[in-house]
Amino acid sequence: MINGTIRMAEDKDIDAIAELDQLCFATPWSREAYARELRANKLAFYIVADEDGVIVGFAGLWGIIEEGHITNVAVHPAYRNKGLGCQLVSRLLEVAEEYGIDKFTLEVRPSNESAITLYNKLGFKAVGRRPRYYEDNGEDALIMWRYRDEQRVREEVPR
Repeated sequence: MINGTIRMAEDKDIDAIAELDQLCFATPWSREAYARELRANKLAFYIVADEDGVIVGFAGLWGIIEEGHITNVAVHPAYRNKGLGCQLVSRLLEVAEEYGIDKFTLEVRPSNESAITLYNKLGFKAVGRRPRYYEDNGEDALIMWRYRDEQRVREEVPR
């Protein structure tokens, strides 16, 4: 939890998002990639956790028809294990559902147990793997899906 707000990302947040990505991930996206996401990608939207003008977390999603692909979720190390990741992803899902998106997917490192726990808590289910997905160490990616109607995960997603 933070004492700030969770809001839609704006152009003024690009540098802070890119810096936080650098801090949080082994293979971060570039500042230019985030600038394209926020300025030109009509399928993308991002939210940020803003505490007194400091971006302490963000999450992004690509909305393609009724499907949402969660691209990034990052929380500053000083704000981890305080519920902020859950707040960010929950809000991201709410916003996406307002736009008619009712199924969501993401990839996560199998070694990222805290993220997997969070996604499970929010109704995501592991349904497969992408072998050697992560370039930095060749780790597989766990593919997770969440449907508004949880039963559909078992019926529609191949295992």
